[in-house]
Amino acid sequence: MENTSKALLMAAGVLIGIMILSIAVYLAASFGSDAAEVNEQIRRNQVNQFNSQFTKFNGKKDATIHDILTIANLAIDNNKTYELTEAGASNYYISVKKDNIRMEKINIDNYIKSNLMASEFENGELKRYTCTVHINEITERVDQVNFTSNK
Repeated sequence: MENTSKALLMAAGVLIGIMILSIAVYLAASFGSDAAEVNEQIRRNQVNQFNSQFTKFNGKKDATIHDILTIANLAIDNNKTYELTEAGASNYYISVKKDNIRMEKINIDNYIKSNLMASEFENGELKRYTCTVHINEITERVDQVNFTSNK
């Protein structure tokens, strides 16, 4: 009788230990998934904040050379940050085109001096462009901005 009660106490102790371990594993998994969700939300917010610099021009039909140069400078800064030199080298490279001319590959200061006055005015007013923004499906980041002349 005494051995039976000791055996029952031992079995109860083992069951309580297993329950405590099960609860600990459940809590660890639950907190781990919550942390992963928070990290993913932070990453999405950072990507959205980055993209908003470019997407605010998406669909804009009255963009001027000033907008194009602003976007080109943002792209150049991004490409320098990631030390990227060519499209396709990484999913983080941003390409900006104005009528199929890659703006991030030219010297912006020289472009302003040599081309701005001659080519960006029509009938005494600045030319207008339509902007389209492409977002990379893998990185969810802007990878291409195109400006086409309104004719």
